[in-house]
Amino acid sequence: MDKVKLTIAAALLASGIAGFYYFADQSLLMRVLGLLAVVAVSVAVAYQTVLGQRTWGFVTDAQTEVKKVVWPTRKETLQTTGIVLIVVVIVGIFLWGLDSTLLWLVGILTGQGE
Repeated sequence: MDKVKLTIAAALLASGIAGFYYFADQSLLMRVLGLLAVVAVSVAVAYQTVLGQRTWGFVTDAQTEVKKVVWPTRKETLQTTGIVLIVVVIVGIFLWGLDSTLLWLVGILTGQGE
């Protein structure tokens, strides 16, 4: 029965999207509201399945975990970004120097250099 419910939910969603474009001559506000209503009904049908309830449980667990995260302050974010930029510049200069040196050596070894 879950497969039937999921198929109905997918069909509702597809028909809502098709209807959004089919009624292109109507007001955008009305089309968006209609699409949101169809999405809400589709989600409600999908929620009635085991997969839907497991997915909803995952979403609520994820929200709980996000609330536990200690986010960095603005100062910490700027310092970390600055360090990353400095390291990128240093590695870029190192790779440019290495590339130039290897190009020079290959030129010497092949007799194309001066």
